[in-house]
Amino acid sequence: MSKSTAEIRQTFLDFFHSKGHQVVASSSLVPTNDPTLLFTNAGMNQFKDVFLGQDKRNYSRATTSQRCVRAGGKHNDLENVGYTARHHTFFEMLGNFSFGDYFKREAISYAWELLTGAQWFNLPKDKLWVTVYETDDEAFDIWANEVGVPRERIIRIGDNKGSAWASDNFWQMGDTGPCGPCTEIFFDHGEHIWGGPPGSPEEDGDRYIEIWNIVFMQFNRQSDGTMLPLPKPSVDTGMGLERIAAVLQHVNSNYEIDLFQKLIKSVASVTGATDLSSKSLRVIADHIRSCSFLVADGVIPSNENRGYVLRRIIRRAIRHGHMLGVQGTFFWKLVAPLIDVMGAAGDELKSQRSQVEQVLKTEEEQFAKTLERGLALLDDELSKLQGDTLDGETVFRLYDTFGFPADLTADVCRERNLKIDQDGFERAMEQQRQRAREASGFGTDYNNVIRIDTVSHFQGYDQLKLTATVKAIFVDGQPTDEIAAGQQGVIVLDETPFYGESGGQVGDTGELQGSNALFNVTDTQKYGQAIGHIGTLVSGYLRVGDRLAAHVDEARRARIRLNHSATHLLHAALRQVLGQHVAQKGSLVNDKYLRFDFSHFEAMKPQEIRQVEEIVNAQIRRNLAIDTNIMELESAKALGAMALFGEKYDSHVRVLTMGDFSTELCGGTHASRTGDIGLFRITSESGTAAGIRRIEAVTGEGALKQMYVQSEQLHEIAQLVKANSSNLNEKVRAMIDNIRGLEKELQQLKDQQAAKESASLSSKAVEVKGVKLLVRELTGVEPKMLRTMVDDLKNQLKSAIIVLATVDEGKVSLIAGVTKDVTDRVKAGELVGQLAQQVGGKGGGRPDMAQAGGSNAQALPGALSGVEAWVMTKL
Repeated sequence: MSKSTAEIRQTFLDFFHSKGHQVVASSSLVPTNDPTLLFTNAGMNQFKDVFLGQDKRNYSRATTSQRCVRAGGKHNDLENVGYTARHHTFFEMLGNFSFGDYFKREAISYAWELLTGAQWFNLPKDKLWVTVYETDDEAFDIWANEVGVPRERIIRIGDNKGSAWASDNFWQMGDTGPCGPCTEIFFDHGEHIWGGPPGSPEEDGDRYIEIWNIVFMQFNRQSDGTMLPLPKPSVDTGMGLERIAAVLQHVNSNYEIDLFQKLIKSVASVTGATDLSSKSLRVIADHIRSCSFLVADGVIPSNENRGYVLRRIIRRAIRHGHMLGVQGTFFWKLVAPLIDVMGAAGDELKSQRSQVEQVLKTEEEQFAKTLERGLALLDDELSKLQGDTLDGETVFRLYDTFGFPADLTADVCRERNLKIDQDGFERAMEQQRQRAREASGFGTDYNNVIRIDTVSHFQGYDQLKLTATVKAIFVDGQPTDEIAAGQQGVIVLDETPFYGESGGQVGDTGELQGSNALFNVTDTQKYGQAIGHIGTLVSGYLRVGDRLAAHVDEARRARIRLNHSATHLLHAALRQVLGQHVAQKGSLVNDKYLRFDFSHFEAMKPQEIRQVEEIVNAQIRRNLAIDTNIMELESAKALGAMALFGEKYDSHVRVLTMGDFSTELCGGTHASRTGDIGLFRITSESGTAAGIRRIEAVTGEGALKQMYVQSEQLHEIAQLVKANSSNLNEKVRAMIDNIRGLEKELQQLKDQQAAKESASLSSKAVEVKGVKLLVRELTGVEPKMLRTMVDDLKNQLKSAIIVLATVDEGKVSLIAGVTKDVTDRVKAGELVGQLAQQVGGKGGGRPDMAQAGGSNAQALPGALSGVEAWVMTKL
């Protein structure tokens, strides 16, 4: 009996654990501190700094089953998904890693043992082929002489992608960063399937399928193409779980494995589809995986960067649902079946199920409105179409401005025997991609940051002053031995009390003092395991090796500590009031206020905000001890410690407890007791994206200051309205009622005045070809009164064309009214449009009523004088 996908995942991890590898949890799909990546797209992403020598772990071998997404940026498989046997937007990458421990010989032998060992995957050896990089004789010899793979089944692949190092067997994650030659293992599905071995003209067939890529990480590629040797040659491997499951379950397509078959049946059940071979079912089954896990990892649909890619995937899935005939929302209903089929890999998704469902449902409902609006606009465009082809610019505008998919536009056109200009659309899309590439921060040169192997020991939990040694100096991002007065730079010490920005907490400020120097620290950042003090040398000079006294700004740090501790209390209080679905989605803690983003489906009610505030202040009054303990990650999670969004944790973590109220993982700095916080006040609650809310709050002196300001404002308002604190509400309410009555009375007077003005104007109309024409510039008339006057004049004149204009603060307001009996010849929108052009503006409206604005008041008399001649040509 073949293994299930969940069993295959576990067997892989168990095998490498038996070989001394640390089993490491999958990292988030949103890469931590890596500006070069849109999404985590390979198992090695979370170890990138380890390969570069910038991060050190307490293990030199690791194994993972890493969640990956390839749907944007360099690695983009979106358009192929559902139409090929092996493309996915979301997949799991099984991997084993060596950080300067073992290299080619062990990596190859481990792979062979796992794949062919009787107690492991037990694949027939004669079905396996391997490739090596053309010049990698070492790997070739290991396969041939030590493993015993026949030489005719070992294929050398050179630079087959058009330039140096551009090869199927030379792996690089991006244009810069860790890379090296690789060896790939292929499985031969049999001669009944078309295709040839790798390197042959038929290699794109489905007979020989790559199942494992073993990268020998030897180089760090620079932006100019230079290959610098890595400090320690390492190993990075990747085997797609879905691909190896297809092999072990004896099927030819990833969509035929147990996981996808169950998902596809769930999709069919939710959509009502009966043809289980439908490509649309595959697309939706794949897309629910990427969308659910992206939302669980904090990505929210939006119009830029990661959120934009997520929105595209969701809309593609919904589009395929519509092709299956689905009415109403359906996509969100697949989250529960997905959790069931993912096994242990779905545990994180399970805890956020309601949040993920809500985000997907909201996006689906919004897209339904988009489709409705887009169809109306498309109908309008097609009604004006000359010929049988809708131009590409229009197709792109519908897509770009209203989110209306080009394939849907094509479908609607096809139903009316029309075509779309696909080439024109692609050109407009490429121009947009170019703009996006130029505006995007992704794709940054990974090496264009401060790079240093030094480890700085942070001592700032219990001391704010110490003496330390300068280990490195950077000016303009480049290492130097000395910095002179007036220069800006980064100073790295062997130990420091300064906190480097992380976990939402800002970096410390303060001073570094030497016998001959004073360095003003304006920020502190982390560079790998080094802590960099950013600022300006105010006086003297500094050299590497100097001893310095490091002083943190104590008052500022104290305010930061209070705000950070309050954030933990806030998190726990929100979960108590709103529910356990609340999870942190980002935070900012500085010396002035705290900002906390969290998952919740709707705006908080005033009573909920007050309740949260009361709970936090109650915990402050309890004066709970704030304790920290270092423990193993798994032990911390078993204790109930909450891991925070976007944070990367080592095997040993810092657990922060506040009495019996809050337990979280946190590396930040905190108060000693909750009572130190003094007072907590929420200043605002708002939405930042669908399903994400934001609270801003102040503590301690900041909270007191806000109370004083509000108290003074109330006192001032009371004086202005001649009230006191006991009757202020009644007094203000009475004043508002009085103002509303006066405004109503004023409007009635204005309407009467407009009616009088209209009556006197009607006599000024002239007759043009049997139709009355009235053109007037009015002074002292509010622009919003023009519409009322035109309606009155239409009633008085019966058959007429009316143009009124007024200038207010240099801005021109125009209105044109045409009675219904004349609109077949003269259209108000057309008339006002040509007038607007003359006065430097634009406008439009219905055939019987249209308005416009303009900025060139000097041109107004000339524009109005030409109306009669224009009307003559139309009547």
